[in-house]
Amino acid sequence: MRLLKFIKDWILIFSILSGVAGYFLCHAAHLCTTTHNLILRSVETVQPLLIFSMLFLTFCKVDPRQLRLCRYHWWLLAFQCAMFVGLGGVLAALPHSDMRIVLEGGMICFICPTATAGAVVTRKLGGNAQHIITYTMLINLFAALLIPAVVPFVHPNPLMSHWNAFALILAKVFPLLLLPLLTAFLIRRFLPYIHRRVTAVRDLAFYLWVVALALAMAVTTRHIVHSHVTMEVQLWLVAVSFASCGIQFWLGRKIGGYYDEKITGGQSLGQKNTVLAIWLGYTFFTPITSVAGGFYSIWHNVVNSYQLYLHGKHSGKEGEE
Repeated sequence: MRLLKFIKDWILIFSILSGVAGYFLCHAAHLCTTTHNLILRSVETVQPLLIFSMLFLTFCKVDPRQLRLCRYHWWLLAFQCAMFVGLGGVLAALPHSDMRIVLEGGMICFICPTATAGAVVTRKLGGNAQHIITYTMLINLFAALLIPAVVPFVHPNPLMSHWNAFALILAKVFPLLLLPLLTAFLIRRFLPYIHRRVTAVRDLAFYLWVVALALAMAVTTRHIVHSHVTMEVQLWLVAVSFASCGIQFWLGRKIGGYYDEKITGGQSLGQKNTVLAIWLGYTFFTPITSVAGGFYSIWHNVVNSYQLYLHGKHSGKEGEE
């Protein structure tokens, strides 16, 4: 029982390590080209399905009548969108900048929507779970529109107009960010039996996240190993992910604090759907930028673990008193 509890408490760390180890095991197996390509295509197909499933299961448990837009949501949203558009503008103006890959890493760290598990952590820390779910939906909506609008200017395709590129990227992003929300609400409204069966399954979204995170870390490891960029650039990506994580947790808590929502504000801005960030990196940007999403996953889990530790310690002292 102790072993099972230990594994459950640290399952996200095990997921990260298993993803890294899984890549090296496949590499050491010296698979033939056909098998290798089949694995890659399978991962590319499964990852979006996992992202969709996680969001769908999360939104199925949301009662639309309990959603509440707060004033601080708009400040958090403005910051995320401004950072994404601002960094994109710099790259569009300086297409041959030596810092291109690093700035792209910053873009995915700032625009990435709130994690599906954000409500769980927020509730454990004493925050407002309904408010973070509302913000999760809001940032998913804006990210689904902004990413297709900005990426064609950052990575212009000479064989395609910006409108065509916008439509192509939107076709890939929409099913992952907005379709889960629409599907969940339609099932709640018109197929209540199926809705009850789906919501009755406990922690399924969390365990899908564990699998998705392992695959994402395997993909990130592959891009690191096969990348031709210098170690300096890769270390810059690690630094950017660390800085953006710290800034967003700090700023979210500051903004939320003005509205007595310090915990919810910090988690809304700082805790990210990093599986999606990694997918965005290797799908729409220079593939090595997925490293930023991979390390962001480590940083925000460290922050959450520390916050939960402090909260548990504080709660224990209050109980003793």
